[in-house]
Amino acid sequence: MDGMLSQEEINALLGGMDSDTSAPAADSSSDEILTPEERDAIGEISNICMGTAATTLYSLVNQKVTITTPSVSISTWDELVAEYEKPCVFITISYKVGIEGNNVLILREDDVKVITDLMMGGDGTNLVDELSDIHMSAICEAMNQMMGSSATSLSSMLGEMIDISPPSADLVNLIDEVDESRVGSFHDSTFVKVFFKMEIGDLVDSSIMQLYPIDLAKELFGKFVSSQGDEQPAQQEAPAAAAPPPPQPAAPQPAAPQPAAAAAPPPMMGMPGQPMPGQPMAYAYAAPPMQDVNAQPVQFQPFNMGFNPITQQENIDLIMDVPLEVTVELGRTSKSIKEILEFAPGTIIELDKIAGEPIDVLVNGKMVAKGEVVVIEESFGIRVTDIIKQ
Repeated sequence: MDGMLSQEEINALLGGMDSDTSAPAADSSSDEILTPEERDAIGEISNICMGTAATTLYSLVNQKVTITTPSVSISTWDELVAEYEKPCVFITISYKVGIEGNNVLILREDDVKVITDLMMGGDGTNLVDELSDIHMSAICEAMNQMMGSSATSLSSMLGEMIDISPPSADLVNLIDEVDESRVGSFHDSTFVKVFFKMEIGDLVDSSIMQLYPIDLAKELFGKFVSSQGDEQPAQQEAPAAAAPPPPQPAAPQPAAPQPAAAAAPPPMMGMPGQPMPGQPMAYAYAAPPMQDVNAQPVQFQPFNMGFNPITQQENIDLIMDVPLEVTVELGRTSKSIKEILEFAPGTIIELDKIAGEPIDVLVNGKMVAKGEVVVIEESFGIRVTDIIKQ
């Protein structure tokens, strides 16, 4: 019986194999931190918020900004360091109303240089060697406006007030020792990483990442599900309320709107020929036929002015040297304070003048003539075409 294993020894070996095979399954639980529904919800929230932020960034840099559909995954600090080998800018956004916690946006250092150069009136090619305090302040202002618009979109999506604190920016070198106070709890914990591809004109073809703590991601999912749950009963009750009443042969009733009509997409705002939401439908009525009338132009008797200009100029020489301010006005418009604060280099302001319309000439603020713009060598001028008689 030498060399033979007893039944107890065989059972012990089999038990050890079972425990070994079950160990990796416990270590692979990182994929189960977020359910597929939670991943999809976080991706949808980030997609809508970052789409609004891209529109805001376009108004700041005057370049086409494209941010692709996000990719949501679970990551750790070591995996993040492996993806970003250069110094990058950490932008921390803290929520102060509606949501508790903060998230982080990560931008590459070269991308920040391009964005700040465009914001300062450059063409995005005159890049500095190192980011200064001015550049960090500029990127903080850009992120403040971008994430402010994202918070507005998130507030509309969740149906409650969402507000953020002014973002803070830090240049972080992921290769060296990292100060944990600058990166928060992301250094030693698992977090949600949302990855975007970002393009800015022909200058930037890079990526941007957004990091969420696990607790904040689950809180967003819970609020998102509850907001969707509040909308679904209202949508289900709408078709039932729109059901037509039973027909009555004796007294025909006007038909109520059908569910199919209620499910039709609403008209786009601002489209010609379609009503604006919240406004009554305009109806056209046929005008009554015009009656023939006998009309003729009125006849006025000529005025006998009895005006002799020679006798009226006896004292005009006394004021010939008085200086007057001549102003040429291309046009006017009115803007709100919010619109004026959004002015940036490249902003186009539409005036109330139509192209080709005569330009007003004012003397001391009073219109005296009309004319057309001409170019004299390298200067602008105006050719008077009409004198205003008062």
